[in-house]
Amino acid sequence: MSNTTVSLHHKIGTATDLESVVRTMKAMAASSISQYENAVRSLDDYNRTIQLGLLACCQQQHPAVTGQLNRESEGAIGAVIFGSDQGLVGQFNDLLVEFAVETLGKLPGRKIVWAVGERIKARLANSELSVGANFQLPNSIGAITSLVGHVLLEMESWRTRGEIGPVYLFYNRSISGAISEPICQRLLPLDDEWYREMASRHWPSNNLPEVMPDIARTMFAFVREYFFVSLFRACAESLASENICRLTAMQRAEKNIGEILETLSSDFHRLRQSAIDEELFDVVSGFGAYDR
Repeated sequence: MSNTTVSLHHKIGTATDLESVVRTMKAMAASSISQYENAVRSLDDYNRTIQLGLLACCQQQHPAVTGQLNRESEGAIGAVIFGSDQGLVGQFNDLLVEFAVETLGKLPGRKIVWAVGERIKARLANSELSVGANFQLPNSIGAITSLVGHVLLEMESWRTRGEIGPVYLFYNRSISGAISEPICQRLLPLDDEWYREMASRHWPSNNLPEVMPDIARTMFAFVREYFFVSLFRACAESLASENICRLTAMQRAEKNIGEILETLSSDFHRLRQSAIDEELFDVVSGFGAYDR
């Protein structure tokens, strides 16, 4: 076997191994997408309960609660940005950072961002935004709850010290198939417009609710759950979108590897057949010379 044929055989083996790795990554990404999308859907009923609780509280609006949640602060604008820890996701992180920089750039004052994920942290470090704390991205559904708890504690710590005022969430959300878009959600403060919109909603039954016994404590409890659901949903949708991007990248890689394998196999068989033809010609020529 010639050196060229041996080299092609080695390349085919390498491409085949790489194709196997890509298929494994595809299966893992597809499985993760299903898990995170199911997690988002599972929040719907719980979120509806929280929304009804907030509606009941807002319809019996308590001035002390409203004032504390809607208090203005001269602190910086805080932003939680969900990115990725791993690569092979295309422009997942780059587009989100561009969107966050553009959105926050339109707002006056200093900005502090908290990065969730090593890749997004690295890109934010090269931007004009000031990076505060950073968090490790969870690698499972169960780990999201722990992350959300840490983020809420960090937010509350900064807010208690008066170092931040409004808080925004930035993350990617899948909109159709392999397409995702960056999302910005204002988390704090819960301003008058938010209260008016919430209080104007229709209660789903003729039996009007009454909050007992302490509307302030009840309102704060529902608001905490509202923050939890908002952060959990943002993280789960970001992870689902990340794996969709990775699945798309793996599909493109698999297609490219398949085309390369086809080309390499064709070249290998052509060279191999050429070598066989040469060997047969040598045999025939040798037999002819011997016959003479």
